[in-house]
Amino acid sequence: MTKPDNTKERLKNYLKFSTIAIQMGVLITAAALGGDWLDDAQQNEFPVWTLILTLIAIFASLYQIIREVIKMGKDD
Repeated sequence: MTKPDNTKERLKNYLKFSTIAIQMGVLITAAALGGDWLDDAQQNEFPVWTLILTLIAIFASLYQIIREVIKMGKDD
């Protein structure tokens, strides 16, 4: 059997990372929609702003995940 503290800690980690996943989805979607709006406003043939803002959002999300994993490793 597992200890109750261990179960609570695992649940806490699952919740933390599921929250990060939701934040990732919202951030990337907002960046893509914002980039699409900018491309439409500037009448770009190639979706430059959509590409740039989406990539920035992806890298920011990955940075956030890596930071949380390192922090979780230090806590153990």
